[in-house]
Amino acid sequence: MSRIDETMEFIPVRIAVLTVSDTRSLAEDRSGDTLAGRIAAAGHILAARAMLPDERGEIADQLRAWCGDPAIDVVITTGGTGLTGRDVTVEAHRDVYEKEMDAFGTVFTIVSLKKIGTSAVQSRACAGVAQGTYLFALPGSPGACKDAWDEILAPQLDYRHRPCNFVEIFPRLDEHQRRK
Repeated sequence: MSRIDETMEFIPVRIAVLTVSDTRSLAEDRSGDTLAGRIAAAGHILAARAMLPDERGEIADQLRAWCGDPAIDVVITTGGTGLTGRDVTVEAHRDVYEKEMDAFGTVFTIVSLKKIGTSAVQSRACAGVAQGTYLFALPGSPGACKDAWDEILAPQLDYRHRPCNFVEIFPRLDEHQRRK
């Protein structure tokens, strides 16, 4: 069973949050606020925050820019993971991924199933890695952001989490690019 090893030192992670919405502004961004609050409360650093419309190219460009920024370790997007015609965040993420974390969507669905029942099938939450940066695409509801953070991301972004976590393998995410 997973646990936090209190004998180890906490390592803060630098996280960027991107909200994807055609209808909200930053002032009305409850999902982004939920993530920003949880990031700070956990002791991590909110490295950047932005909002973009549901435009695949713009989303992918922002993801690539943040992946290329050495001051950002993780990118979390919220919004655009549903089934409607304007929901293109998942496609934008997949345009950027070098590797996809298939199990993230599965685990998110399990967490959601306990909270919202079979409505969980309507989410296409996903995750991957690009340029040594983790990318997570979450639904646009504050509840979904809370559940994903509390149940998956908070433990996995804590270096003290055992038996393993995302932080301890940061140095190896881009090792294929360093080989000669």
